[in-house]
Amino acid sequence: MKPYFIGVAGPSCAGKSFLAEHLAGKLDAALFHLDSYYRELDHLSLVQRAHYNFDSPEALDSALLLEHAHHLSRGETIHRPVYDFTTHTRTGETRPLEPHTFVIVEGLFALHWEVLRKLQGTKVFVDLGEELCLERRIERDIRERGRTRESVLEQYNTTVVPMARQYVYPTRNHADIVVTGDDDITHEVESVMEHIRRGASRQA
Repeated sequence: MKPYFIGVAGPSCAGKSFLAEHLAGKLDAALFHLDSYYRELDHLSLVQRAHYNFDSPEALDSALLLEHAHHLSRGETIHRPVYDFTTHTRTGETRPLEPHTFVIVEGLFALHWEVLRKLQGTKVFVDLGEELCLERRIERDIRERGRTRESVLEQYNTTVVPMARQYVYPTRNHADIVVTGDDDITHEVESVMEHIRRGASRQA
């Protein structure tokens, strides 16, 4: 049976991962996180890495992620890179992701590349105001990525918001469903599940 792909896109810290994880639990789906595919930056100094634009599609190894997405669509196991956000480099390790009936593609640019969108039976955009996204981003990056509040604010204003307006928000137009990242998660999941049921029945 051909895997059914679900794309979950939206701005940074809108609630994409939270929604994707709940959907994965509901569907027993494979989670294909695009954050694993940031480019290797070990050729740059730590200072240069800290000022790198991570919020443009070019920051991702699109050739590898699209190759892996196509492998999953054919029911083949992939070996994803492991990215360390504290050093902005790949660890050298890989993690296997086996094929599933459902595959959730989650990340800023999940709806950016046309070839990736064509694999997706359900396309979701998680929307949330920039102020709430910033609050969540500060809390997450300090807790999980060893950043300071000042560095988070600088990055947010320099690249995160401008790149989201240029590349992420326009992909909302490709979505089948738009949900709000501070809505009740049960309601969000059910809204998406309803579309998945219809799409999966047509694909079967």
